[in-house]
Amino acid sequence: MSHHYLHPLFMPRSVVVFGASEKEDSVAGILFRNLRKSGFTGHVYPINPKHDQLYGERCYASADELPETPELALIATPAPTIPGILAACGARGIHHAVVLSAGFREVGPAGVALEQAVMAAAKKHNIRFIGPNCLGVQRPAIGFNATFSQGATLSGDLALVSQSGALCTAMLDWAEANGIGFSSVISTGASADLDFGEILDYLAYDPATKGILMYIEGIRDARRFMSALRATARIKPVVLVKVGRHEAGSKAVASHTGALVGSDAVFDALVRRAGVVRVTSITQLFASARALSSHITPTGGNLVIVTNGGGPGVMATDRAVDLGVTLAELGPETMDKLNAALPANWSHSNPVDVIGDATATRYRATMEACLADKNVDGVLVMLTPQAMTRPTEAAEAVVEVAKSSSKPVIACWMGEAQVAEGRQRFKDAGIPNFSTPEPAVEVFSYLSAYYENQRLLMQTPGPIAKGTDPDVEGARLILESALAQGRHVLTEVESKALLSAFRIPVAQTTIARDPTEAMLMAQQMGFPVAMKINSQTISHKSDVGGVRLGLSSGHAVRSAYSGMMAEVQRRVPDAKLDGVVIEPMLERPNAREVLVGVTTDPVLGPVIVFGSGGVDVEAAQDRAVTLPPLNRFLARDLMHRTRVIKLLGEFRNRPAADLGALEQVLLRVSEMVCELPWIQELDINPLLVDEHGALALDARIIIASRVPNADRYAHMAIHPYPAHLVSTWQLPDGTDVVIRPIRPEDAELTQSFVRALSEETKYFRYMDAVRELSQAMLVRFTQIDYDREMALLAVTQVDGNEVELGVARFAINPDGESCEFAVVINDQWQKQGIGHKLMGVLMDVARAKGMRVMDGEVLKSNRRMLKLAEGLGFKVEAHPEDDSVRYISRKL
Repeated sequence: MSHHYLHPLFMPRSVVVFGASEKEDSVAGILFRNLRKSGFTGHVYPINPKHDQLYGERCYASADELPETPELALIATPAPTIPGILAACGARGIHHAVVLSAGFREVGPAGVALEQAVMAAAKKHNIRFIGPNCLGVQRPAIGFNATFSQGATLSGDLALVSQSGALCTAMLDWAEANGIGFSSVISTGASADLDFGEILDYLAYDPATKGILMYIEGIRDARRFMSALRATARIKPVVLVKVGRHEAGSKAVASHTGALVGSDAVFDALVRRAGVVRVTSITQLFASARALSSHITPTGGNLVIVTNGGGPGVMATDRAVDLGVTLAELGPETMDKLNAALPANWSHSNPVDVIGDATATRYRATMEACLADKNVDGVLVMLTPQAMTRPTEAAEAVVEVAKSSSKPVIACWMGEAQVAEGRQRFKDAGIPNFSTPEPAVEVFSYLSAYYENQRLLMQTPGPIAKGTDPDVEGARLILESALAQGRHVLTEVESKALLSAFRIPVAQTTIARDPTEAMLMAQQMGFPVAMKINSQTISHKSDVGGVRLGLSSGHAVRSAYSGMMAEVQRRVPDAKLDGVVIEPMLERPNAREVLVGVTTDPVLGPVIVFGSGGVDVEAAQDRAVTLPPLNRFLARDLMHRTRVIKLLGEFRNRPAADLGALEQVLLRVSEMVCELPWIQELDINPLLVDEHGALALDARIIIASRVPNADRYAHMAIHPYPAHLVSTWQLPDGTDVVIRPIRPEDAELTQSFVRALSEETKYFRYMDAVRELSQAMLVRFTQIDYDREMALLAVTQVDGNEVELGVARFAINPDGESCEFAVVINDQWQKQGIGHKLMGVLMDVARAKGMRVMDGEVLKSNRRMLKLAEGLGFKVEAHPEDDSVRYISRKL
């Protein structure tokens, strides 16, 4: 069985410790002692030229003297020595390391230069490393403690990945006291080489890890991070704490949108699209992770509160309202069950007050009734110790019922001495439990968020929405023209022309450069009109007296022109004025003003913003953000996270606004973001929305020059569905075939395809006796990241149903220059050129991604595949480790 390329970092059979000594306060000394006493059974070799022995064991002067080549190097020596040590490791054949030493970028320019030297040495000798300036790595199940943390770490199924070593030690100390164990503990430090992305890739398929905890301070590579996070979240729950804000320059941005969005809000948008949960405290981190990695399956946000005291129920309800958690409405059947099981004076509503003298039997009946209700997604069960209560018996009843349900159950046994034993019962059963209501409700809100975010994760929108195609080329010409003139701010007319190119309705706009021209244009347009200053340097026209509304005559227009030009010149003497813009005053009495915009986060790239619009947009502070690309589901989710959405429905005798038209504008803005990477900021404010549709009254766009990139979507954190790869083809008998990238909704299609394969074909493809794909494999094969892999399906229509004929896929290797491929064709459709065609398209996609080599492994007995490979120009060689397998490869 082949292992992940990072396997030696976390499961080494032998290690070498550079700088080991017997000094009590030496980092390398603590590291060496931890390895000796933690139960690690592999070989541990100390290296220190100043010692012949350490703790009675031989100490080596250099890597050359070692009796074998260790799998992992642990380095805790002064920073200037690290490049040389890595070179020595490379010469000895050691290709994995953990660099705990500090003294690099955190100390200034000299440290940055030294860190670059470390990277150069590692790259030259093909060494992958964690650090520098990190706590180290632990793998408790094998007794591997390669850290300078002093405490013990329990073995468990949660992985902890932290940028902060100090926080890591504090979390480990807290976890030990609370009986929480770990599969891995990884302190990333400065992440000069390995960062969150590759570490998540390893943990995603680590069988010892059921859930992942992350402590994040900042992100370097947004695409890689987002790619790995989304891929991992499809397989196992990820819960994270993100502190601080990105180190973005604090210079003022030139539009409303940029002024509204901070990087923390953008990070929240990332979390939603990644299918993970963000919490705010260490306690919540562990509680949420433990809940999500157990047998429960969050299915929504409807909570039932069961309590034996009215006051705690009110406290829990208040916190639920604060967090937007919905209290479930109990169904008639549930109410009947509760009426039968509870005293007549029970609350008859949610919260379900089972009365202070509630017995274990009463708690059991109530829990069974509530968990069986289809409207209920989870239960918070509470108890306050009263003279007639039996806290431990009640806890045992709750545990018994919870075992039979996949819905989350969270306990809150309030008090201390009288409820301690009951809490222990919950702890033993893996049920999150708390001593006060508020954190219990918070954990349920995180479980609910996990469910919602997983739904968002499943969305794979393409770059272009269905409907009339935009004039992308025309839009690019507008941008290129402005950049050629050295301008980065488009005029209002240019901005609206860009919107029009993407089929966004805009108000009629003309430019006048003198009073008479303004009057003539107004007369042609029809009174009343609006007049706005036309300038490349003024962002907010109304702030400088640059807007006049309701001009109803030629005389009023001429006077307004002269007066407005003079006032703006007085307020902004250096402004470059280019006449005025004339627009009709629209009679849309039911229109609401909203804002649709784009801003660019320095780390995560373009972000779409929606919220209340108009001149008071900053004061309203009503906005929601999301990462593109969007589809209708995501656009609706964005709209419904704002307060203004309530005003878009029927309100005070005004008809409901056309939300479909607003949705369409958001989709078109998403298209602009995907196809025009030059856009840095965009403001459509106000966008009028009423029962007749949506209309952009004003628009402003800021652009920037960009270096061409082979990846057309390199500027985005989330790669859109690659719709440009969809193509049609015909079989020799005239059967029409569509070749397209796989989608998450192809899970059933893929499972049916695998089931229909012959036993021999299954064995040839998977090198194992596979009857059908497990749920994890199905997720892995259909929910792919188009940035790092590709799967192309060949499909056709049979009796009105889509049928999969074959699939070819590749995954990019860690070197970023080669990829591994696989292909399989339905037995009934073989010998018709499908495999050859799919592989040809797949190789073209790999070339476009910059791949230089495509390789794979084929069973020696799979003669048809070997023949296909040779026909495609692949070189066939004997496998170095397995004679039954052939290694095939070709340059692209």
